Amino acid sequence: MRWTVLPLLVLVPLGYVIISAQQSRESGESKQLEAAARHLTFGYYPSSLQQRIYQVPIPYGAAHVGYLETNSWSTSVLYVQFTTTAGGLDTFLAKVGTSRAALRSGSSEISRSQAREASWTFSGPGPWSGTSMHKNGDKPDHAISVDLHDPDAPTVYVVSTVNFRYGFRDS
Repeated sequence: MRWTVLPLLVLVPLGYVIISAQQSRESGESKQLEAAARHLTFGYYPSSLQQRIYQVPIPYGAAHVGYLETNSWSTSVLYVQFTTTAGGLDTFLAKVGTSRAALRSGSSEISRSQAREASWTFSGPGPWSGTSMHKNGDKPDHAISVDLHDPDAPTVYVVSTVNFRYGFRDS
C-alpha cells in the first residue's frame, strides 16, 4: 500500500505543475503574438477586458470580426471591424451612447491616418455614414463609420482612443 500511495503523492502534484506550466507558456505566446500584430486580427473577438476598457461592445452574432490594438506612452487605440444585423447596429450604437440619428450620411469619421493604421479604405460601394464622440475624463473617444450598402448586414468600423496624456479628469 505504501508503494502505491507514496508515488501518487509525488506524481499527482508534479503532473499538475507540468500541465500548469505548459498552459501558462501557451498563454504567454498568444499574448506575445497579439502584441506584435501590425494588422487587424480576424477570427477572434477582442477580449472582454479590451471591450470594457475601450467601450466597444461587439453585438452578439457579429461576423467577420477583426481588431488591432496599438499602445504608446500617452495613447492606446483599439481598431475594430465587424458585420452585424440592422438590430445589432442599433444595439451597438445605443451601448456606445449614440443612435442612427447621429450618423452623418456620406461621412467617414475615421481619419485617413487611423484608416491607414488599420489598412481600411472607405471608398467602397457605400453609402457611408459616421459619427464621432469625444468624452471627458476616463472615457474613450470613438470614431465610427458604417458601410450601409447592405442595410440588413451593415459593416461597422470603430476606432476607440484612450488618452492618458492628461490623466483621468474631466476637462
